[in-house]
Amino acid sequence: GKAAEDGAKEVSMATQSLAAVMSCEEIMKILPHRYPFLLVDKVVRFVPGERCIAVKNVTANEPQFTGHFPGMPIFPGVLMVEAMAQVGGIVMLQPPITEAAEGGGAAGDFFFAGVDAVKWRRPVVPGDVVVIEMEVVTVKKRFGIAKMKGKACVDGVVACEGEFLFAFGTGLAKKAAK
Repeated sequence: GKAAEDGAKEVSMATQSLAAVMSCEEIMKILPHRYPFLLVDKVVRFVPGERCIAVKNVTANEPQFTGHFPGMPIFPGVLMVEAMAQVGGIVMLQPPITEAAEGGGAAGDFFFAGVDAVKWRRPVVPGDVVVIEMEVVTVKKRFGIAKMKGKACVDGVVACEGEFLFAFGTGLAKKAAK
């Protein structure tokens, strides 16, 4: 049929990339992570203080696949949770959330503090495009915490989901640096 005859041009049109509202370079201005630990390639939807949808392209040349697992590469579940937390960090490290932090807040003043009810629903493998959505549930300025819920999907199927806790880190970064 026609599908079998399609060339690179036609196939590439079928896999058109979602337009980025935030590039990798812009993400690096917000998140402190760098290769090989920056796990967000681009942001495709963003509502300040509310939610973020971002993309992680999984490729075979990522370092974790050397040992996880030889001959059967599977993206580690803990890195999936970290990628989700990084997408949450894109919301948490910008206004209006940073303005809710004691002392006005600033980039780097939020820390990933915990996860709950995490479920891995399907393996993620090289070639997968993971679409991650993180949404703010509550921000409790008085207690210095914020909760988010998130899910990561591949081909329209939930691969991972869970609840995330972030802590306002006013002063924590300075203590950690000592």
